[in-house]
Amino acid sequence: MGAIRHLIAALALCTCAAVAQAQTYITVLTGGTSGVYYPLGVALSKIYSEAIPGAKTSVQATKASAENLNLLQAGRGEVGFSLGDAVTQAWTGNEEAGFKQKLDKLRALAAIYPNYIQIVASKESGIRTLQDLRGKRLSVGAPRSGTELNARAVLAAAGLSYADLGKVEYLPFGESVELMKNRQLDATLQSAGLGVSSIRDLATNVPIVVVPVPPEVVTKIGDPAYQPAVIPAGTYSGQDQDVPTVAVRNILVTHSGVPEEVVYRITKSMFEHLDELVAAHTAAKGIKLEEATKGLPIPLHPGAERYYREVGLIR
Repeated sequence: MGAIRHLIAALALCTCAAVAQAQTYITVLTGGTSGVYYPLGVALSKIYSEAIPGAKTSVQATKASAENLNLLQAGRGEVGFSLGDAVTQAWTGNEEAGFKQKLDKLRALAAIYPNYIQIVASKESGIRTLQDLRGKRLSVGAPRSGTELNARAVLAAAGLSYADLGKVEYLPFGESVELMKNRQLDATLQSAGLGVSSIRDLATNVPIVVVPVPPEVVTKIGDPAYQPAVIPAGTYSGQDQDVPTVAVRNILVTHSGVPEEVVYRITKSMFEHLDELVAAHTAAKGIKLEEATKGLPIPLHPGAERYYREVGLIR
């Protein structure tokens, strides 16, 4: 009987170990390999594998925000990158944004670095304010992209719609800039980091105006993912003054099925190795612990909340 008891105990230990091991598989959902999400995801995967005992990590290239959120809802990943407004749309189940139902299993890990919504017009277009966009030719990014969602939100808050514009183009950043150089577009809206290469290129070839997005317009958007921000003077050639705009935080997301202890370690290890993320991509300089819980449109995962309480960020 004693031998049988020992065998049962040993089997139980093996079973527990197998379950624990299964809980430490971590797939990081990113974006295209040429974007920012992918190199940061690779760096996170390395951090997790070294900081979390027994963790088996992998990185998956995806179509970014919307796909990542749908995959997380389905339990096909543990960590994913997304723009904050896409997270809001997923949480509410906005079909037009690519979410057929409310993605109720999503949980936040951290608000990370911001994308700045940068509306740039050619000086000769006469555009100086958002209202001046009426009747003008504007590129808003690829259909249903994070940039295009940003464009819809900002224009609506300013009392404008696509119907008020002279022409709408759904183009990537580089193509938008080429059309502006050829005077086939009046303005481009780009959601990206400050000093994005496409706008730097434009500003060195065409006199530009960076169009302000006033704080009152940001308030009217009515989404906590959108926060007032400033494009500092000198960010682009010919821009000699600070310009108010709106920033949208990128959010690192998980789902409710990931165990608390795993998420605690995921969160803790990321903030203890920020230098490795910055080495992977300079955008990570915008990741600040003190801002990790700001503007989140979905609930924090209990594991992340535990870490933030531990470091005194929340009470």
